[in-house]
Amino acid sequence: MLKHKNNHQEQKKHMQPKPHKTKRFQSLLQTLLCYRGMSTIRVPETEPSAVEDCRKLKKAFKGWGTDERAAIRILGCRNAKQRSTISRTYQQLYNESLVEALESELSGDFGKAMIMLAMEPSERDAKLAREAVKRYGEDRYACVLVEVACASSPEHLVAVRRCYCSLFGASLEEDVGYLFCKEQPLAMLMMSLVSSYRYENGECEDDELAKSEAAALRGAIVSKQVEQDGVIQIVATRNKDQLKATFRHYKQAYGTNFDEDIRSCGGNKRYTTLLQEAIWCLETPEKHFAKVIRDSIVGLGTDEDSLTRAIVTRADIDMVKIKEEYIRAYKTTVEDDVIGDTSGYYKEILLTLLGSDNM
Repeated sequence: MLKHKNNHQEQKKHMQPKPHKTKRFQSLLQTLLCYRGMSTIRVPETEPSAVEDCRKLKKAFKGWGTDERAAIRILGCRNAKQRSTISRTYQQLYNESLVEALESELSGDFGKAMIMLAMEPSERDAKLAREAVKRYGEDRYACVLVEVACASSPEHLVAVRRCYCSLFGASLEEDVGYLFCKEQPLAMLMMSLVSSYRYENGECEDDELAKSEAAALRGAIVSKQVEQDGVIQIVATRNKDQLKATFRHYKQAYGTNFDEDIRSCGGNKRYTTLLQEAIWCLETPEKHFAKVIRDSIVGLGTDEDSLTRAIVTRADIDMVKIKEEYIRAYKTTVEDDVIGDTSGYYKEILLTLLGSDNM
């Protein structure tokens, strides 16, 4: 027994991390522990008081200048639920909207990012959708409508539609239908996406249905008819687990991915682009948002609106996976690209949301 105990102690001693690696390991561990699911927002272990956060924000806004870093330390380090509580509490304490306070104190891309953080997610996305409706002629704004419709939960989309109607006195579905009415079958695709409700009741996917619909999708590819109603119906109505099963069977049966095969069909380029983005948002949103971030940075100038939208809207949801996909696809990190392409407090809030140590 004594010998066994000594051997066990020797094993433990052997397994101790080397001193020069301990600090690095602890830093990585701390980072991972700060994540909530796939979020990169570093929320304090002890939940802060919303009242105290509001007082600090109010203090940051007082005087001739604004303490931007104090605002970043609060709004950039609270999850969506905590930020919602802060916004309500601020209104109660000071009879003033936090969003309006931020609008009066901050400006530029930094101000836009902070204001988006202070909004309820449904209000934020309703306003993003409204802006996309106004500028739908540009593909990057049509893409926003796809994100709103496909990249979050069915309940969130319902909340966005309700908020859109309340804020703008109009129906998101009708506005989208009107905008694309001269672009069939794109109109049917976009209308179907923004008006859908994908029932996610926890049931296992239907394997036979997945095989059948994989075959139907293959038929559309072979006949170069991805614009047909059957394709739209599958993509716009099936829940995410069912769609993933269908795309998995497609890959197994035909050796390629459906989203990649779409490009070989020709036809309406805008339709195939938005259909592919819808599939990515439904099946692998990290792939879509990694591309949005990359496209916003490469080339001449920076598309700050797209960069802000992608990081602010996904930091609470799946930014860990997006960062992993970004490294895989582009052989660099989101943080490095943000550091190289942004500056000032705007850079600081983005890096804070990314959970970066490079501050």
